[in-house]
Amino acid sequence: MQHTSYIEISKSAYQKNIQFIKEEIGPKTQISIVVKGNAYGHGIENIVTMAEENGIRHFSTFSADEALRVFLSSQNGSEIMIMGMLQDEDLVELILKGISFYVFDFERLEAAANAAKITGYKAKIHVEVETGFHRTGFEWEERKKLVKFFRDHSDYFELKGLCTHYAGAESIANYVRVRNQIKQYKQFKKWFDSQNITFDKYHTACSAATLLYPETKMDMVRLGIASYGFWPTQETYMYRFQSLPDDNKNPLKRLISWKSSVMHVKSVKMGEFIGYGSSYMAPRQMTIALVPIGYGHGFSRILSNQGKVLISGVIVSVVGTVTMNSIAVDVTDLKNVKKGDEVVLIGSQGDNEISVASFGESSQQVNYELLTRLPQDIPRKVVD
Repeated sequence: MQHTSYIEISKSAYQKNIQFIKEEIGPKTQISIVVKGNAYGHGIENIVTMAEENGIRHFSTFSADEALRVFLSSQNGSEIMIMGMLQDEDLVELILKGISFYVFDFERLEAAANAAKITGYKAKIHVEVETGFHRTGFEWEERKKLVKFFRDHSDYFELKGLCTHYAGAESIANYVRVRNQIKQYKQFKKWFDSQNITFDKYHTACSAATLLYPETKMDMVRLGIASYGFWPTQETYMYRFQSLPDDNKNPLKRLISWKSSVMHVKSVKMGEFIGYGSSYMAPRQMTIALVPIGYGHGFSRILSNQGKVLISGVIVSVVGTVTMNSIAVDVTDLKNVKKGDEVVLIGSQGDNEISVASFGESSQQVNYELLTRLPQDIPRKVVD
């Protein structure tokens, strides 16, 4: 049975993105590819395979279930790091599988020590410190208690990393806040150094920090949106534009294309309403094509009467309300549109393109939200 739409993931585009990032960070800094949110909508299994083919050996997830998918997909014994959610009952399995994880409070730290006792193996932990993001992380006032805990439980931990996360490095509006975070992180590092507590890796940089704040690259960078071919924001791209080579002003390449097909073609008389309610009245004799995707597939209802798709290489408009499972598009000015014709929701067709950015602007969604809301049951296939 065929699905109503499918997603293509470009291997060649991914290779170019990884190469650009490697050139940006240099040979001494490791790349950890962030695959949370089903690898930003691209499919964890797809991305792990392609990343390892490009020499990546470290992956970051938000949760334990994502980490398990990476573990089962990896063919090279890559390192896996959980940055967010896990249950205490997951810890024994995580330790046995060699999966590392963030610790940001004493409750998780104590649970990790107990799990390490049970397994006989050390828990691989990344200590997250609070520098001003105010979400997770050990507070400055907890540093002495933290050092004492490590000394008292040294047999149970491998200190894999000292980390933090920046509060909006992609925007100049957050410049002062990010600078203060960098300063606070350095204070934490200096404190631990003074106590002879060292970590395998010091890492703080997301995509935006990697591109905008060179001093944050350190031993490892955690690359999410940039590895999938998107600048974190237009502002980030504009800031970097002048420093990019003249022959490659757009080094990040989109991996993802989203396609469907025409389900039905129908004539509508002038003055008739199209779809639910009365949001769109045909201003002339029209031909519409029905496409079997809707808000249930990640095509936002906000795109009613303003979304765009590509048919026969031409950008055509959504008319009427986006429903759960379908949209209607105006193909009046196209010739010979028929059932089964390719419809591009995101991607290129002929000389035209609908980018994720333009799609997102129409739906008031940022790239991150749009990509991660693409349902996991839409088939994804890797293409050259």
